[in-house]
Amino acid sequence: MTQSLADLTHRLIDAAKAAGADSADAVAVAGTSVSIDVRNSVLEQAERSEGTDIGLRVFVGHKSANVSASDTSNRTIEEMAARAVAMANEAPKDPHAGIADATQLATDLDPSRLDLVDDGPEPNPAWLEDQARIAEAAAQTVKGVAQVQSTSAGYGRHQVHLAATNGFSGGYESTSHSLSSVAISGAGTGMERDYDYDSRIHLSDMRDATEIGRIAGERAVARHGARKPKTGTYPVLFDERIASSLIGHLLSASNGAMIARGSSWLRESMGKRILPKGMDLIETPHRARVSGSRLFDGEGLPTSERKIIEDGILTGWTLDLAAARKLGLESTGSASRGTSGPPSPSVSHVTLTQGMQSPFEIIREMGTGLLITSMIGSTINPNTGDYSRGASGLWIENGEIAYPVNECTVAGNLHDMLARIIPANDARKHISGVIPSLMIDAMTLAGA
Repeated sequence: MTQSLADLTHRLIDAAKAAGADSADAVAVAGTSVSIDVRNSVLEQAERSEGTDIGLRVFVGHKSANVSASDTSNRTIEEMAARAVAMANEAPKDPHAGIADATQLATDLDPSRLDLVDDGPEPNPAWLEDQARIAEAAAQTVKGVAQVQSTSAGYGRHQVHLAATNGFSGGYESTSHSLSSVAISGAGTGMERDYDYDSRIHLSDMRDATEIGRIAGERAVARHGARKPKTGTYPVLFDERIASSLIGHLLSASNGAMIARGSSWLRESMGKRILPKGMDLIETPHRARVSGSRLFDGEGLPTSERKIIEDGILTGWTLDLAAARKLGLESTGSASRGTSGPPSPSVSHVTLTQGMQSPFEIIREMGTGLLITSMIGSTINPNTGDYSRGASGLWIENGEIAYPVNECTVAGNLHDMLARIIPANDARKHISGVIPSLMIDAMTLAGA
Protein backbone atom coordinates (compact mmCIF):
# COMPACT_ATOMS: atom_id res chain seq x y z
CA MET A 1 0.00 0.00 0.00
CA THR A 2 1.47 3.33 -0.97
CA GLN A 3 2.03 5.70 1.93
CA SER A 4 0.56 8.58 -0.09
CA LEU A 5 -2.98 7.19 0.02
CA ALA A 6 -2.71 6.58 3.76
CA ASP A 7 -1.53 10.16 4.16
CA LEU A 8 -4.49 11.41 2.11
CA THR A 9 -7.06 9.65 4.28
CA HIS A 10 -5.45 10.92 7.49
CA ARG A 11 -5.35 14.46 6.12
CA LEU A 12 -9.08 14.16 5.38
CA ILE A 13 -9.78 12.90 8.90
CA ASP A 14 -7.75 15.69 10.50
CA ALA A 15 -9.53 18.28 8.36
CA ALA A 16 -12.93 16.86 9.32
CA LYS A 17 -12.13 17.06 13.03
CA ALA A 18 -10.85 20.62 12.61
CA ALA A 19 -14.08 21.56 10.82
CA GLY A 20 -16.19 20.32 13.73
CA ALA A 21 -17.09 16.72 12.87
CA ASP A 22 -17.77 14.44 15.84
CA SER A 23 -16.48 11.45 13.87
CA ALA A 24 -15.52 10.66 10.28
CA ASP A 25 -14.12 8.12 7.89
CA ALA A 26 -12.28 8.65 4.63
CA VAL A 27 -11.34 6.56 1.62
CA ALA A 28 -8.76 7.18 -1.09
CA VAL A 29 -8.64 5.23 -4.35
CA ALA A 30 -5.87 5.35 -6.96
CA GLY A 31 -5.73 3.45 -10.19
CA THR A 32 -3.96 2.98 -13.49
CA SER A 33 -5.59 1.22 -16.43
CA VAL A 34 -4.55 0.44 -19.99
CA SER A 35 -7.00 -0.73 -22.65
CA ILE A 36 -6.19 -1.77 -26.23
CA ASP A 37 -8.90 -2.48 -28.85
CA VAL A 38 -8.18 -4.17 -32.17
CA ARG A 39 -10.50 -4.61 -35.16
CA ASN A 40 -9.66 -6.18 -38.52
CA SER A 41 -6.03 -6.48 -37.35
CA VAL A 42 -5.82 -2.71 -36.97
CA LEU A 43 -5.42 -0.84 -33.70
CA GLU A 44 -8.83 0.79 -33.16
CA GLN A 45 -8.35 2.42 -29.78
CA ALA A 46 -5.71 2.72 -27.09
CA GLU A 47 -6.45 4.28 -23.72
CA ARG A 48 -4.49 4.85 -20.56
CA SER A 49 -5.95 6.47 -17.48
CA GLU A 50 -4.50 7.37 -14.11
CA GLY A 51 -6.22 9.08 -11.25
CA THR A 52 -6.86 9.42 -7.54
CA ASP A 53 -10.28 9.93 -5.96
CA ILE A 54 -10.98 10.77 -2.33
CA GLY A 55 -14.16 10.56 -0.30
CA LEU A 56 -15.07 11.82 3.17
CA ARG A 57 -18.03 10.93 5.38
CA VAL A 58 -18.60 13.05 8.47
CA PHE A 59 -20.95 12.76 11.43
CA VAL A 60 -22.33 15.54 13.57
CA GLY A 61 -24.28 13.67 16.19
CA HIS A 62 -26.55 11.33 14.21
CA LYS A 63 -26.45 13.54 11.15
CA SER A 64 -24.08 12.67 8.31
CA ALA A 65 -22.93 13.81 4.88
CA ASN A 66 -20.65 12.53 2.12
CA VAL A 67 -18.37 14.52 -0.20
CA SER A 68 -15.83 13.44 -2.81
CA ALA A 69 -13.24 14.93 -5.14
CA SER A 70 -10.46 14.03 -7.55
CA ASP A 71 -8.21 16.91 -6.45
CA THR A 72 -5.97 16.06 -3.50
CA SER A 73 -4.59 19.52 -2.71
CA ASN A 74 -4.64 20.79 0.88
CA ARG A 75 -7.09 23.55 -0.09
CA THR A 76 -9.55 21.04 -1.62
CA ILE A 77 -9.32 18.77 1.42
CA GLU A 78 -10.04 21.65 3.80
CA GLU A 79 -12.96 22.82 1.64
CA MET A 80 -14.33 19.28 1.45
CA ALA A 81 -14.29 18.93 5.22
CA ALA A 82 -15.97 22.30 5.80
CA ARG A 83 -18.63 21.57 3.19
CA ALA A 84 -19.31 18.08 4.58
CA VAL A 85 -19.78 19.38 8.12
CA ALA A 86 -22.09 22.14 6.88
CA MET A 87 -24.14 19.59 4.93
CA ALA A 88 -24.31 17.24 7.93
CA ASN A 89 -25.67 20.03 10.12
CA GLU A 90 -28.59 20.39 7.70
CA ALA A 91 -29.20 16.67 7.22
CA PRO A 92 -31.96 14.70 8.98
CA LYS A 93 -31.05 12.58 11.98
CA ASP A 94 -30.47 8.90 11.46
CA PRO A 95 -30.24 7.00 14.76
CA HIS A 96 -28.65 4.03 12.99
CA ALA A 97 -25.81 5.91 11.30
CA GLY A 98 -22.27 5.99 12.67
CA ILE A 99 -18.82 4.48 12.35
CA ALA A 100 -17.71 1.28 14.06
CA ASP A 101 -16.62 1.04 17.68
CA ALA A 102 -12.90 0.50 18.11
CA THR A 103 -13.56 -2.98 19.52
CA GLN A 104 -15.23 -4.05 16.25
CA LEU A 105 -12.31 -3.22 13.95
CA ALA A 106 -10.24 -5.65 11.93
CA THR A 107 -6.72 -6.29 13.20
CA ASP A 108 -5.41 -8.59 10.44
CA LEU A 109 -4.52 -5.94 7.86
CA ASP A 110 -1.73 -7.64 5.89
CA PRO A 111 -3.16 -8.49 2.43
CA SER A 112 -0.08 -10.39 1.26
CA ARG A 113 -1.67 -13.78 1.93
CA LEU A 114 -4.43 -12.91 -0.55
CA ASP A 115 -1.82 -12.66 -3.33
CA LEU A 116 -3.65 -9.85 -5.15
CA VAL A 117 -0.63 -8.22 -6.82
CA ASP A 118 1.32 -9.37 -9.86
CA ASP A 119 4.84 -8.17 -9.15
CA GLY A 120 5.84 -8.38 -12.81
CA PRO A 121 6.24 -5.25 -14.93
CA GLU A 122 3.27 -3.49 -16.45
CA PRO A 123 2.57 -5.04 -19.87
CA ASN A 124 3.81 -3.09 -22.85
CA PRO A 125 0.90 -1.67 -24.93
CA ALA A 126 2.44 -3.21 -28.04
CA TRP A 127 2.33 -6.64 -26.37
CA LEU A 128 -1.32 -6.13 -25.38
CA GLU A 129 -2.07 -5.20 -28.99
CA ASP A 130 -0.38 -8.41 -30.17
CA GLN A 131 -2.47 -10.48 -27.75
CA ALA A 132 -5.66 -8.87 -29.05
CA ARG A 133 -4.59 -9.55 -32.66
CA ILE A 134 -3.85 -13.20 -31.85
CA ALA A 135 -7.29 -13.67 -30.30
CA GLU A 136 -9.01 -11.92 -33.21
CA ALA A 137 -7.15 -14.02 -35.77
CA ALA A 138 -8.12 -17.22 -33.94
CA ALA A 139 -11.79 -16.22 -34.00
CA GLN A 140 -11.62 -15.37 -37.71
CA THR A 141 -10.26 -18.82 -38.58
CA VAL A 142 -13.40 -20.52 -37.21
CA LYS A 143 -15.54 -21.61 -40.16
CA GLY A 144 -18.79 -19.67 -40.18
CA VAL A 145 -17.53 -16.53 -38.43
CA ALA A 146 -18.58 -13.52 -40.51
CA GLN A 147 -16.64 -10.93 -38.55
CA VAL A 148 -15.06 -10.20 -35.20
CA GLN A 149 -16.90 -7.31 -33.61
CA SER A 150 -14.23 -6.42 -31.07
CA THR A 151 -11.19 -7.76 -29.31
CA SER A 152 -9.75 -6.03 -26.25
CA ALA A 153 -6.74 -6.51 -24.00
CA GLY A 154 -6.22 -4.63 -20.77
CA TYR A 155 -4.25 -4.17 -17.59
CA GLY A 156 -5.02 -2.37 -14.35
CA ARG A 157 -3.47 -1.59 -10.98
CA HIS A 158 -5.75 -0.46 -8.17
CA GLN A 159 -5.03 0.86 -4.67
CA VAL A 160 -7.40 1.63 -1.78
CA HIS A 161 -6.92 3.03 1.71
CA LEU A 162 -9.53 3.54 4.44
CA ALA A 163 -9.12 5.48 7.69
CA ALA A 164 -11.48 6.66 10.43
CA THR A 165 -11.53 8.59 13.68
CA ASN A 166 -12.01 5.31 15.58
CA GLY A 167 -8.36 4.53 14.85
CA PHE A 168 -8.77 2.27 11.84
CA SER A 169 -6.24 2.62 9.01
CA GLY A 170 -5.80 -0.05 6.37
CA GLY A 171 -5.38 -0.54 2.66
CA TYR A 172 -4.60 -2.96 -0.12
CA GLU A 173 -3.52 -3.12 -3.74
CA SER A 174 -4.49 -5.36 -6.66
CA THR A 175 -3.66 -5.91 -10.31
CA SER A 176 -5.71 -7.23 -13.21
CA HIS A 177 -5.05 -8.63 -16.67
CA SER A 178 -7.87 -9.17 -19.17
CA LEU A 179 -8.56 -10.30 -22.73
CA SER A 180 -11.90 -10.60 -24.52
CA SER A 181 -13.23 -11.26 -27.99
CA VAL A 182 -16.72 -10.93 -29.52
CA ALA A 183 -17.43 -12.81 -32.77
CA ILE A 184 -20.40 -12.62 -35.16
CA SER A 185 -21.93 -15.26 -37.42
CA GLY A 186 -24.53 -14.76 -40.15
CA ALA A 187 -25.56 -11.52 -41.82
CA GLY A 188 -28.36 -8.93 -41.72
CA THR A 189 -31.23 -9.86 -39.44
CA GLY A 190 -29.72 -13.33 -39.05
CA MET A 191 -26.59 -12.09 -37.31
CA GLU A 192 -25.73 -13.75 -34.01
CA ARG A 193 -22.85 -12.97 -31.68
CA ASP A 194 -21.12 -14.53 -28.71
CA TYR A 195 -17.95 -14.02 -26.74
CA ASP A 196 -15.21 -15.40 -24.57
CA TYR A 197 -12.91 -13.66 -22.10
CA ASP A 198 -10.49 -14.14 -19.26
CA SER A 199 -9.54 -11.86 -16.38
CA ARG A 200 -6.92 -12.67 -13.76
CA ILE A 201 -4.83 -11.10 -11.02
CA HIS A 202 -1.63 -12.71 -12.32
CA LEU A 203 -0.60 -12.75 -15.96
CA SER A 204 0.72 -16.29 -15.57
CA ASP A 205 -2.83 -17.51 -14.86
CA MET A 206 -4.29 -16.08 -18.08
CA ARG A 207 -5.64 -18.49 -20.69
CA ASP A 208 -4.03 -18.50 -24.12
CA ALA A 209 -5.21 -15.74 -26.48
CA THR A 210 -5.73 -18.26 -29.29
CA GLU A 211 -8.10 -20.29 -27.12
CA ILE A 212 -10.13 -17.23 -26.15
CA GLY A 213 -10.57 -16.17 -29.77
CA ARG A 214 -11.38 -19.68 -30.97
CA ILE A 215 -14.04 -20.26 -28.33
CA ALA A 216 -15.65 -16.87 -29.06
CA GLY A 217 -15.86 -17.88 -32.74
CA GLU A 218 -17.23 -21.35 -32.03
CA ARG A 219 -19.89 -19.97 -29.72
CA ALA A 220 -21.01 -17.42 -32.31
CA VAL A 221 -21.25 -20.08 -35.04
CA ALA A 222 -23.23 -22.38 -32.72
CA ARG A 223 -25.89 -19.64 -32.48
CA HIS A 224 -26.26 -19.21 -36.26
CA GLY A 225 -29.72 -19.92 -37.64
CA ALA A 226 -31.49 -19.42 -34.30
CA ARG A 227 -35.28 -19.59 -34.21
CA LYS A 228 -38.01 -19.34 -31.62
CA PRO A 229 -38.69 -22.47 -29.58
CA LYS A 230 -42.15 -23.83 -28.90
CA THR A 231 -44.20 -22.35 -26.07
CA GLY A 232 -44.67 -24.71 -23.15
CA THR A 233 -43.23 -25.97 -19.87
CA TYR A 234 -39.78 -27.49 -20.15
CA PRO A 235 -36.64 -28.18 -18.10
CA VAL A 236 -34.14 -25.32 -18.39
CA LEU A 237 -30.37 -25.44 -17.89
CA PHE A 238 -28.70 -22.11 -17.10
CA ASP A 239 -25.18 -22.15 -18.56
CA GLU A 240 -22.37 -21.54 -16.07
CA ARG A 241 -21.72 -18.12 -17.61
CA ILE A 242 -25.17 -16.87 -16.61
CA ALA A 243 -26.14 -19.17 -13.71
CA SER A 244 -24.69 -16.65 -11.26
CA SER A 245 -27.58 -14.31 -12.15
CA LEU A 246 -29.99 -16.69 -10.39
CA ILE A 247 -27.88 -16.70 -7.25
CA GLY A 248 -27.52 -12.93 -7.61
CA HIS A 249 -31.27 -12.57 -7.17
CA LEU A 250 -31.03 -14.57 -3.93
CA LEU A 251 -28.15 -12.42 -2.69
CA SER A 252 -30.04 -9.23 -3.51
CA ALA A 253 -33.12 -10.45 -1.66
CA SER A 254 -31.08 -11.39 1.43
CA ASN A 255 -29.38 -7.99 1.53
CA GLY A 256 -30.03 -6.36 4.89
CA ALA A 257 -30.90 -3.01 3.34
CA MET A 258 -33.73 -4.69 1.39
CA ILE A 259 -34.91 -6.52 4.50
CA ALA A 260 -34.88 -3.33 6.59
CA ARG A 261 -37.09 -1.67 3.94
CA GLY A 262 -39.42 -4.67 3.87
CA SER A 263 -39.04 -4.91 0.10
CA SER A 264 -37.70 -8.44 -0.34
CA TRP A 265 -39.36 -11.68 -1.34
CA LEU A 266 -37.17 -13.35 1.31
CA ARG A 267 -38.23 -11.09 4.19
CA GLU A 268 -40.16 -13.90 5.94
CA SER A 269 -37.71 -16.68 5.04
CA MET A 270 -35.08 -16.61 7.79
CA GLY A 271 -34.51 -20.18 8.93
CA LYS A 272 -36.51 -21.60 6.03
CA ARG A 273 -35.45 -23.80 3.13
CA ILE A 274 -34.44 -21.79 0.06
CA LEU A 275 -32.20 -24.23 -1.82
CA PRO A 276 -32.40 -28.02 -2.03
CA LYS A 277 -31.22 -30.02 0.96
CA GLY A 278 -27.46 -30.51 1.02
CA MET A 279 -26.64 -27.24 -0.72
CA ASP A 280 -24.57 -24.46 0.87
CA LEU A 281 -24.01 -20.91 -0.35
CA ILE A 282 -20.89 -19.57 1.34
CA GLU A 283 -19.41 -16.08 1.33
CA THR A 284 -15.66 -16.57 0.80
CA PRO A 285 -13.88 -13.19 1.00
CA HIS A 286 -10.36 -14.52 1.61
CA ARG A 287 -9.79 -16.50 -1.60
CA ALA A 288 -6.24 -15.99 -2.85
CA ARG A 289 -5.56 -14.68 -6.37
CA VAL A 290 -9.20 -13.64 -6.85
CA SER A 291 -10.13 -10.04 -7.59
CA GLY A 292 -12.20 -8.46 -4.83
CA SER A 293 -10.91 -10.61 -1.96
CA ARG A 294 -10.49 -8.52 1.18
CA LEU A 295 -9.57 -8.80 4.86
CA PHE A 296 -11.74 -5.88 6.00
CA ASP A 297 -14.91 -4.29 4.73
CA GLY A 298 -15.77 -0.70 3.83
CA GLU A 299 -16.21 0.21 7.51
CA GLY A 300 -13.01 -1.41 8.79
CA LEU A 301 -14.68 -4.54 10.18
CA PRO A 302 -13.04 -7.95 9.66
CA THR A 303 -14.41 -10.12 6.89
CA SER A 304 -14.86 -13.84 7.35
CA GLU A 305 -16.26 -16.90 5.66
CA ARG A 306 -19.95 -17.37 6.46
CA LYS A 307 -22.73 -19.64 5.28
CA ILE A 308 -25.57 -17.58 3.83
CA ILE A 309 -27.36 -20.84 3.03
CA GLU A 310 -26.55 -23.99 5.00
CA ASP A 311 -28.01 -27.34 3.96
CA GLY A 312 -30.55 -25.38 1.93
CA ILE A 313 -31.62 -23.19 4.88
CA LEU A 314 -31.28 -19.39 4.90
CA THR A 315 -29.15 -18.55 7.94
CA GLY A 316 -28.88 -14.75 7.88
CA TRP A 317 -28.85 -11.42 6.10
CA THR A 318 -25.94 -9.57 4.52
CA LEU A 319 -25.37 -6.57 6.80
CA ASP A 320 -23.33 -3.41 7.14
CA LEU A 321 -23.43 -1.42 10.39
CA ALA A 322 -26.47 0.70 9.53
CA ALA A 323 -28.62 -2.20 8.31
CA ALA A 324 -27.58 -4.30 11.30
CA ARG A 325 -28.56 -1.56 13.75
CA LYS A 326 -31.94 -1.14 12.06
CA LEU A 327 -32.61 -4.86 12.42
CA GLY A 328 -31.15 -5.21 15.92
CA LEU A 329 -28.38 -7.51 14.66
CA GLU A 330 -24.59 -7.50 14.25
CA SER A 331 -22.82 -6.51 11.04
CA THR A 332 -21.56 -9.41 8.94
CA GLY A 333 -18.54 -7.35 7.84
CA SER A 334 -20.12 -6.87 4.43
CA ALA A 335 -19.97 -3.10 3.90
CA SER A 336 -18.92 -1.96 0.47
CA ARG A 337 -18.24 1.63 -0.53
CA GLY A 338 -16.76 3.99 -3.05
CA THR A 339 -15.65 7.58 -2.62
CA SER A 340 -18.97 9.25 -3.48
CA GLY A 341 -21.43 7.64 -1.09
CA PRO A 342 -21.91 5.89 2.24
CA PRO A 343 -21.34 2.15 2.74
CA SER A 344 -23.98 -0.40 1.78
CA PRO A 345 -24.22 -4.17 2.33
CA SER A 346 -22.62 -6.26 -0.40
CA VAL A 347 -21.23 -9.78 -0.74
CA SER A 348 -17.68 -10.06 -2.06
CA HIS A 349 -17.36 -13.69 -3.23
CA VAL A 350 -19.67 -16.68 -2.98
CA THR A 351 -19.29 -20.41 -3.54
CA LEU A 352 -22.26 -22.70 -4.23
CA THR A 353 -22.19 -26.45 -3.63
CA GLN A 354 -21.48 -28.22 -6.92
CA GLY A 355 -23.16 -31.35 -8.20
CA MET A 356 -21.71 -34.64 -9.44
CA GLN A 357 -22.72 -34.45 -13.11
CA SER A 358 -21.24 -32.49 -15.98
CA PRO A 359 -23.54 -30.20 -18.01
CA PHE A 360 -23.40 -32.75 -20.85
CA GLU A 361 -24.64 -35.51 -18.55
CA ILE A 362 -27.47 -33.28 -17.34
CA ILE A 363 -28.38 -32.44 -20.95
CA ARG A 364 -28.59 -36.16 -21.79
CA GLU A 365 -31.13 -36.61 -19.00
CA MET A 366 -33.19 -33.51 -19.86
CA GLY A 367 -34.97 -35.04 -22.83
CA THR A 368 -36.51 -31.92 -24.37
CA GLY A 369 -35.63 -28.51 -22.97
CA LEU A 370 -33.56 -25.36 -23.22
CA LEU A 371 -29.90 -24.60 -22.51
CA ILE A 372 -29.75 -20.85 -21.87
CA THR A 373 -26.45 -19.24 -22.84
CA SER A 374 -27.45 -15.56 -22.70
CA MET A 375 -30.22 -13.38 -21.25
CA ILE A 376 -31.57 -9.92 -21.94
CA GLY A 377 -33.95 -7.68 -20.03
CA SER A 378 -35.35 -8.44 -16.62
CA THR A 379 -38.70 -8.28 -14.90
CA ILE A 380 -38.19 -9.36 -11.30
CA ASN A 381 -40.77 -8.43 -8.68
CA PRO A 382 -38.66 -7.74 -5.56
CA ASN A 383 -41.61 -8.34 -3.23
CA THR A 384 -42.96 -11.62 -4.66
CA GLY A 385 -40.00 -13.12 -6.52
CA ASP A 386 -41.94 -13.40 -9.79
CA TYR A 387 -39.36 -13.87 -12.55
CA SER A 388 -39.44 -13.21 -16.30
CA ARG A 389 -36.42 -12.74 -18.60
CA GLY A 390 -35.63 -12.86 -22.29
CA ALA A 391 -33.35 -15.73 -23.22
CA SER A 392 -31.48 -17.40 -26.05
CA GLY A 393 -29.43 -20.55 -26.28
CA LEU A 394 -29.64 -24.09 -27.61
CA TRP A 395 -32.68 -26.37 -27.89
CA ILE A 396 -32.35 -29.87 -26.50
CA GLU A 397 -34.19 -32.85 -28.00
CA ASN A 398 -33.73 -36.49 -26.97
CA GLY A 399 -30.91 -35.41 -24.71
CA GLU A 400 -28.87 -33.79 -27.49
CA ILE A 401 -28.37 -30.26 -28.79
CA ALA A 402 -30.74 -29.86 -31.77
CA TYR A 403 -30.58 -26.20 -32.88
CA PRO A 404 -30.04 -22.65 -31.60
CA VAL A 405 -32.97 -20.60 -30.30
CA ASN A 406 -33.60 -16.93 -29.54
CA GLU A 407 -36.41 -14.45 -28.90
CA CYS A 408 -38.01 -16.43 -26.09
CA THR A 409 -38.96 -15.68 -22.50
CA VAL A 410 -38.55 -17.90 -19.45
CA ALA A 411 -40.76 -17.29 -16.43
CA GLY A 412 -41.37 -18.64 -12.95
CA ASN A 413 -41.09 -17.66 -9.30
CA LEU A 414 -37.73 -17.50 -7.58
CA HIS A 415 -39.04 -19.26 -4.47
CA ASP A 416 -39.98 -22.30 -6.56
CA MET A 417 -37.07 -22.07 -8.99
CA LEU A 418 -34.30 -21.97 -6.40
CA ALA A 419 -35.87 -24.76 -4.36
CA ARG A 420 -35.53 -27.08 -7.37
CA ILE A 421 -32.12 -26.25 -8.80
CA ILE A 422 -29.85 -29.12 -9.79
CA PRO A 423 -26.17 -28.05 -9.94
CA ALA A 424 -23.60 -29.31 -12.42
CA ASN A 425 -19.89 -29.60 -11.61
CA ASP A 426 -18.43 -26.98 -13.96
CA ALA A 427 -17.96 -23.88 -11.77
CA ARG A 428 -14.81 -21.86 -12.48
CA LYS A 429 -12.73 -21.48 -9.32
CA HIS A 430 -10.97 -18.20 -10.15
CA ILE A 431 -13.96 -15.88 -10.48
CA SER A 432 -15.97 -14.05 -7.84
CA GLY A 433 -18.99 -16.33 -7.98
CA VAL A 434 -18.07 -20.03 -8.00
CA ILE A 435 -21.44 -21.05 -9.42
CA PRO A 436 -21.91 -24.09 -11.70
CA SER A 437 -24.49 -24.53 -14.43
CA LEU A 438 -27.92 -24.88 -12.83
CA MET A 439 -30.91 -26.85 -14.08
CA ILE A 440 -34.53 -26.22 -13.11
CA ASP A 441 -36.77 -29.15 -13.97
CA ALA A 442 -39.72 -27.06 -15.21
CA MET A 443 -40.13 -23.45 -16.31
CA THR A 444 -42.69 -21.68 -18.47
CA LEU A 445 -41.22 -20.88 -21.87
CA ALA A 446 -42.86 -18.40 -24.25
CA GLY A 447 -41.65 -18.73 -27.83
CA ALA A 448 -43.36 -19.41 -31.14
